[in-house]
Amino acid sequence: MREHALLIVLVCAGVTLLLRALPFWCFGGKRGMPRWIAALGGALPSAIMAALVVYCLRGVPFGTLSDGMKQLLAAAVVVGLHIVKRNTLLSVAGGTAAYMLLLRL
Repeated sequence: MREHALLIVLVCAGVTLLLRALPFWCFGGKRGMPRWIAALGGALPSAIMAALVVYCLRGVPFGTLSDGMKQLLAAAVVVGLHIVKRNTLLSVAGGTAAYMLLLRL
């Protein structure tokens, strides 16, 4: 049983190492990164954030105004903080803190 667990950990560590080193092996040195990969690097963060917003707000009940108000206010805090400070970590932390405070009210 221990050997099986050790093998699983070693395989996971090897795959993680390979996935993290692969971009350096493919695009390192003097070869430049293809334009389409650079374009993906510019577009994917926004697309991922949009998908996360949809995922987080998909179960919010909007039957009455007060049903989803806490979630929407916390989302507004995230957007507002990001517009003002342009700091993703601060925006997410501020939105989380606002939501936790709103849950206690």
